[in-house]
Amino acid sequence: MLLDVGIAVFDPGVADYEEGEQIYPEVRKAEARFMPRLLAEAMQNSGGWGAVRVVPGDQQITDLLVQGRINKSDGEELVLEILARDSRGVTWLDKEYSAHASRYAYNNTTRSTYDPFQAIYHTIANDLLRKQQALKTADLEELRLVTELRFARSFAPDAFAGYLETDRKGQHQVKRLPASNDPMLERVRSIRERDQLFVDTLQDHYNNFSGEMQDPYQEWRKLSYEEAIALQELQAESRRRLWAGGAAILAGIVAMGSSERSSRAAGNVAVIGGGYLLKSGLEKRNEAQIHVEALEELGMSLEAEITPQVIELEDRTVMLSGNVEEQYAQWRELLADIYAAEVGDLDLPATSSTP
Repeated sequence: MLLDVGIAVFDPGVADYEEGEQIYPEVRKAEARFMPRLLAEAMQNSGGWGAVRVVPGDQQITDLLVQGRINKSDGEELVLEILARDSRGVTWLDKEYSAHASRYAYNNTTRSTYDPFQAIYHTIANDLLRKQQALKTADLEELRLVTELRFARSFAPDAFAGYLETDRKGQHQVKRLPASNDPMLERVRSIRERDQLFVDTLQDHYNNFSGEMQDPYQEWRKLSYEEAIALQELQAESRRRLWAGGAAILAGIVAMGSSERSSRAAGNVAVIGGGYLLKSGLEKRNEAQIHVEALEELGMSLEAEITPQVIELEDRTVMLSGNVEEQYAQWRELLADIYAAEVGDLDLPATSSTP
């Protein structure tokens, strides 16, 4: 009765970001692969689930699919938007989670054993576990059956079209069952086992990926945290100096228009002083930009360190090229070819006996 879980690689949240936001696409893309692994570990540690796998995308058909979007991540604050649906199409979670890190979280002793935002993953895992525990045994049985039939329909839509029905909400329900000895269903189950084995090999990749990323990423987050705090202070100081300088210049201009000689002299001094304040404020703004560029350089170097590697399958001579997502798409196409070949062999006797 333990449900299998697929945690899709997160949406990095960089598609619509604006210039000036503290977002670094290279880092976000890496985080989108790193954070699902931490959530998977938190769920596995609860002992309340079957297989918990990180999967390349939302095309994976599993009992429960968890998707995430990174709305903010700068070392100081993490904001995740989580959507979890089971194979029936029932939504379990549609919620935003946020957490702040303290400077203590980036101490060397703490970083080696505890992620600065570990609490956010435990909170998500606990919320999902409560949802599962609220289900009845009949619901769990139906859910797992829907998963199998949806997987079968994805490979043989004509043969398995009549077993499920979809209501107006997009939720799937079992309409009728195939025979227990249905040979096509047996082939589908064999294909599904191969698919799960392949996804299991991807876990090694994601684990290695996370291990390689751990040290440089934590160092980046430590520096990002410090840079974010410094940036906020510099921006605040820059604004104060710009406002003070502008006010001084305006006051000086008004005083320069006075008929009294002393007032005009004071106005000149105020304009000059305001100009210096404005210049100082602009210099502080330039200094803040240097911090932003430093973060961008860190992000670029991090992305270069953790570029995904090509996966070679041990039991096949085919070569899957590209990143993990592209390789999995190629694998699904290969599975479809395998299924078609096996079902074709199955149909030969019936075809040959037809008059």
